[in-house]
Amino acid sequence: MEAIAGNRISVREVGLRDGLQSIATIMPSAVKLDWCGREFAAGVSDIEVGSFVPPKLLPQMADTAEIVAGARKLPGLTVSVLVPNLKGAERAVAANAMKLNYAMSVSEGHNWSNVRRTVADSVADFGQIVALCRQIDRSERPVVSGGLATSFGCTIEGEVDESRVLRLAVELAELGAQEIVLADTVGYGNPAAVRRLFGAVRRELGDLPLAAHFHDTRGLGLANVVAALDVGVTRFDASLGGLGGCPYAPGATGNIVMEDLVFLLESMGYSTSVDLAALIEVRAFVQERLERESFYGGIAKAGLPKHYRPVLAGG
Repeated sequence: MEAIAGNRISVREVGLRDGLQSIATIMPSAVKLDWCGREFAAGVSDIEVGSFVPPKLLPQMADTAEIVAGARKLPGLTVSVLVPNLKGAERAVAANAMKLNYAMSVSEGHNWSNVRRTVADSVADFGQIVALCRQIDRSERPVVSGGLATSFGCTIEGEVDESRVLRLAVELAELGAQEIVLADTVGYGNPAAVRRLFGAVRRELGDLPLAAHFHDTRGLGLANVVAALDVGVTRFDASLGGLGGCPYAPGATGNIVMEDLVFLLESMGYSTSVDLAALIEVRAFVQERLERESFYGGIAKAGLPKHYRPVLAGG
């Protein structure tokens, strides 16, 4: 492995955005902020708290500005938001979000279904977002991350050309992306494809941070995490209880489970700085408030093994 056991692995919680956008229940703002605070206290230091999309499309995200303001009160938390276009980025900047996770798709069909524009238009929009953020003083400037959905396949178009993924990753990097995220939006990825594609992007982009966003639609989510670790990826998205799924991608189901991801990484000797026992308590808190929704995860079913020992921060 290029990544050395004991290294710090960053885990980002996306359940407050990817999870809540996928269910009918609208979680009250106070509960969202309580969730943020509890998970931050458990050691998760990067949380995607919502998205700046039209409320008429996703009413679950209508309070994102309020959630950003509340989450910013947690010192040391990276408050991330998803933005699908320049207008969303302008709203995120006005709300003082710390990180903008730009969402576009490699697949033309999914990009049109998701954000109603061509891939070329989304690339151009990303350039405008970077320019917008560069006008902000460095001390307050948000990080801009370029996310490529359907990087491993698309339920609308099927196979996605890996050379197209690589080309778009390079284009976003050249426009100023400070991170590239490859997302297996519909769970089509497999370990061989993950090693191949992340490896190619790494060779092309050098030290630019790469992150992985995997769904567990067909049970390969954690296997894909291990494959990404093999080629040096150290940033992973996950969702508490496996909540999540794209509402504009037929058949897409939940993200990899945050508790299972942390257990996998810590068991392999990587440090996440997350208190897994505390994280399991946060899951119980959220599950009680979303009692009609489905939650997933092996750790929730089986518990921690008696020999489990977490890796100390800085390992």
